[in-house]
Amino acid sequence: MIETFETIRYTADVVCIRDGALLLIERGWPPHKGQFALPGGHVDPGETSRTAAARELLEETGVRVDADDLDLIGVFDTPDRDPRGRYVTAAYLVTVPADTIARAGDDAAAVRWMPLDDTGHLAFDHGAIVAAARYRQHAPF
Repeated sequence: MIETFETIRYTADVVCIRDGALLLIERGWPPHKGQFALPGGHVDPGETSRTAAARELLEETGVRVDADDLDLIGVFDTPDRDPRGRYVTAAYLVTVPADTIARAGDDAAAVRWMPLDDTGHLAFDHGAIVAAARYRQHAPF
């Protein structure tokens, strides 16, 4: 029997809502350069996905949230969700005050608050993550 091992990368993504709008970053690098995506990134050694989600949100958008305020949407692990290889993400939902300001930071070419009914095509499977967040909340935010 030949055993095959797959390298799996562990990430965290955030659906951040402000007054009916979704916070997105514009990707400044491949894959999906120039497309909008959820803030997120790799879980560092010794870090939980919840802590990583809060850290990535801050690093990429300047939006600070307490990790305890993040609600788990689910785990997304479809084998082909990322063209770079096997990525498994824990996705979280957080609602921030209406006066929250975001700015492009680490790994983001730009940030944008986009109306939830007009998010268009998002990179990776992030549209499915947003849909799952909406379903989980049983309301259109």
